[in-house]
Amino acid sequence: MPAEKTDAVVIRLADFSESSKVVTLFTRDFGKVAALAKGAKRLKSSFEAALDLLAECRVVFLRRSSSGLDLLTESQLISRFRPNSRNLSSLYHGYYLAELLDGLTEDYDPHPTLYDAAVSTLGLLSGEGDSRLALVKFELTLLREIGHLPDFEECVVCGRPIALGDTARLWVSQGGLICSGCGRPQYEHTEVEAETVAVLRRLTCGSDEAWQRLSVSQRQFRELRGLLNSQVSHILERRPRMLKYLSF
Repeated sequence: MPAEKTDAVVIRLADFSESSKVVTLFTRDFGKVAALAKGAKRLKSSFEAALDLLAECRVVFLRRSSSGLDLLTESQLISRFRPNSRNLSSLYHGYYLAELLDGLTEDYDPHPTLYDAAVSTLGLLSGEGDSRLALVKFELTLLREIGHLPDFEECVVCGRPIALGDTARLWVSQGGLICSGCGRPQYEHTEVEAETVAVLRRLTCGSDEAWQRLSVSQRQFRELRGLLNSQVSHILERRPRMLKYLSF
C-alpha cells in the first residue's frame, strides 16, 4: 500500500468506533477520498486535532488496492474554517459547500482548480463581506469542473445567441438557456432576467477577482439561487439537505 501525501479539506466525518472515525476528504491531488482515521477520537492522537469539518490539512494516507477504506495515518492542520460570528449564513454556506463536494464529485477524480476554489471560498466565507456571491461563484466553478455547467450564451433549442435584452429560461434537463421565442409551457424551466444572465456570464468568464465587485440585487440573487437549486438538484436527483438553511 503506497503512502500518499496531499492537501485536503475535510468534507464529512462519521464515527466508526469508540476511538476511530471515517473521514471524507476532498484532496488537491487525488479528488475525493474516504479514509479510516484510527484513534482520531482520542485526546492524544497523530492527527493533531486537525480533523474538523471544513478544515484544510496536509494528510498522509495509505491507499487500499481493494474497494475498502483508505487508511489515514497523519493529518497536520493548515487552517481551520472560522465562519463570521455575526453572520450565521456563512456557517450554513460552508456546510452546503461540503455537501456539494461530497455529492457531486467522484472518488479519485482530481480537480485542482475546484480544490483551490473551495479553499478560496471558505476564506471568503470567513470574512466580513456578503458570502452569497462567493457561494454562487463556487457552485458555477464546480458545475464547470464536473461537466454540468449550463450554456449561458446560446439557446439550446434554436442555437441563436441569447441577447442580453431577452428574458431567458433555464431548461434544466437540457443544461442550458432557452430564448423567449422558444419557451414552451411543456418545458420545465426557471425564468432568468437579462441582468441575471449578465451576472452569470461575468461569474463564469474568468478566474480574476473582479467578480467580487459586482453589484447584485436581491431579485437577481433569488434568480441565481433558483437556477442553481434546479441544476444541482437535477444532477443529484434530490434537493441538497442544506438548501433549506440558505437565505437569499
